[in-house]
Amino acid sequence: MSGNGLEPFRRRLDAIDDEIARLLGERFEVCREVALYKSDHEIPMMQPNRVVEVRQRYLDRGAEVELPAAFTADLFDLLIAATCKEEDELM
Repeated sequence: MSGNGLEPFRRRLDAIDDEIARLLGERFEVCREVALYKSDHEIPMMQPNRVVEVRQRYLDRGAEVELPAAFTADLFDLLIAATCKEEDELM
């Protein structure tokens, strides 16, 4: 164990990072399923009202757990851009 006492914190952070990666992978998989569904049912890829709704939910949830608003907004924008790109490629 490290002499500076940080090892317990590092283990917790590593476990959290593993869970974040797992959840993001799961989210992308659902987005792939959505893309295929939209394609099969001739639904347009972009759903602007849904994006607005989900973005607000992200901001609200981020505020509830005291995340910086700019971080939450940037994270959402990055996530939506990546999943929309993936959806577009699948459709």
